[in-house]
Amino acid sequence: MKALLFDVQGTATDFYRPVLRALQAVSANRCPGKDWGDFVNRWRAMYFEAVDDIQQSHDDWVSVHAVYRTALDELLMADGITVFSDDECETLADAWQQLEPWPDVVEGVQRLNTRFVTATLSNADVSAVVRISRNGSIPWTAIFAAEMFGTFKPNPQIYLTAARYLGLPPKEIMMVASHKYDIRAAGALGFQTAFIARPEEYGPTVTADTAFEAEFDINAKDFLDLADQLKC
Repeated sequence: MKALLFDVQGTATDFYRPVLRALQAVSANRCPGKDWGDFVNRWRAMYFEAVDDIQQSHDDWVSVHAVYRTALDELLMADGITVFSDDECETLADAWQQLEPWPDVVEGVQRLNTRFVTATLSNADVSAVVRISRNGSIPWTAIFAAEMFGTFKPNPQIYLTAARYLGLPPKEIMMVASHKYDIRAAGALGFQTAFIARPEEYGPTVTADTAFEAEFDINAKDFLDLADQLKC
């Protein structure tokens, strides 16, 4: 194996807490009793639904920022929340570009870089991945994002084109993610797979799927455990 591809939102970075803080700050107690933690996860779920729809029905690229912004408007309307200005909604959508690396990520990637090429393979916009990586000091070797391929994961094209850009066959690349659909899609194409358990991905009250599965080449509790298993 010569390279690793990493999912970013949820796998390498915590989205729940940064977006929750943004909602709490912008709302400034204007929505007393609102469960903003639940709102974050509903917003995230709407993003996944929208991405699925875009893959099925659109040829032209739609930025992930636009997806989050549209989903926010729909969610606020559904909840009857009318107190946010357009500028405040833009600030909230921008929070998805200010995600924070999990505590194990920077050191884990540094260690993995001693033996492998490390690259993102994210559904986020290129600018978002660059911003998140730079602000979080994540030392990826390279950055790939769905915008570069004109399609979202789990479309096979995104995995295979990333492999072509790396100049490697899928069997020499490992896809790393905390989302099983992602690594299963890569595994079906001949990539090696690593599952990362992120029990707090959706916050303290929602149980994430952290069960290790024999179908994956590696099951790891975090990036440091991944580095240990890959002898970095």
